[in-house]
Amino acid sequence: MSKNKDPGCADAGCKCFFPLAASFIVGILAFAGGSAALSATDGAEFCASCHVMSEASWTHSKSVHAKQACNECHLPHDGAVGMLVFKAKLGLSDITVNTLSKAPDSIMAAQDMKDVIQQNCVRCHYSTVREVNMTVKPYCTDCHRSVPHMNKIPIDRRRAADV
Repeated sequence: MSKNKDPGCADAGCKCFFPLAASFIVGILAFAGGSAALSATDGAEFCASCHVMSEASWTHSKSVHAKQACNECHLPHDGAVGMLVFKAKLGLSDITVNTLSKAPDSIMAAQDMKDVIQQNCVRCHYSTVREVNMTVKPYCTDCHRSVPHMNKIPIDRRRAADV
């Protein structure tokens, strides 16, 4: 009979099982939590929760793309890592602008966002876009600006803070 053998473990591998199992469970919970957070921050309800996005949300709700989540157009779809990095960068930028400075009255897409939106227009509308000469203007939204978001909320629909 060997000395110092723990009667509850059949071999030395038992000491590694619990930390490994705990790490596995923590990983599953982190993945599930991350997926839930992505899902919760994907829709117009979340985006519209910021005052500065109320017009964009309203115009989107009246557009032909109203059934699409915001992230269908506003996040890259080239892989989970790229999507997460872009979303984190965009979220930090939005938080910074909204808390540390005055958000602009008219929200314009930055260059990287224009590129992402263009990639998504082509991704969803490839059968139509492949026949279009894109040398005249580089972005679909140069001609179709009011398709995803109408130009403005009609004046009779605005809240006092929107004017």
